[in-house]
Amino acid sequence: MRKKIDYYLSLVSPWSYLGHRRFLEIAEDKTMPIFIYPIDFSIVFPSTGGVPLPQRSQQRQDYRMQELRRWREFLSLPLTLKPKFFPVNDELAATMVIALREHDMGKALEFAGACLSAVWVDDRDISDRATLFEIAKEQSIDGNSLLTRFEEMRSIRRLDSENATRSGIFGAPTYVTDGEVFWGQDRLELLKYKLRK
Repeated sequence: MRKKIDYYLSLVSPWSYLGHRRFLEIAEDKTMPIFIYPIDFSIVFPSTGGVPLPQRSQQRQDYRMQELRRWREFLSLPLTLKPKFFPVNDELAATMVIALREHDMGKALEFAGACLSAVWVDDRDISDRATLFEIAKEQSIDGNSLLTRFEEMRSIRRLDSENATRSGIFGAPTYVTDGEVFWGQDRLELLKYKLRK
């Protein structure tokens, strides 16, 4: 059976944004198939000891901002530290990614990347249907067709999220291949090393 990488992310995570393009380049370089899971961390966190950002201590929140500044500079990527639409509900966007992955994994990955950039670069509201349709159109995707099975895609996302916790997933982004879990965009070099072996 050909190896693949399971890619768990949050469409509102700055760390998913910072790692997204680099991850795709690593997988492409190794011709490694990707399966994307835009999971619901309101399901994952309670099961794995995670705490939503607003509930974290001030020390942790302050350190997060330091790290975002560092990584923004280190990677030379645009990143708005305090986006206009954050936190934001990513349910609609996630169900669109899931609908896309059924037919075109490449398009699903590109649309996910566009949603991440929308939040962390462009100050766009990915909870807004019209905004998502605009993003989809920019990707040559029919956004309206992706929401015709919204309830079904939402159920799949819930199941994906529950399965993720059973697979050892507790944060975003997480990359899993050959039974090994790599949590965080700062583990991409270790993932790259693993794929070279």
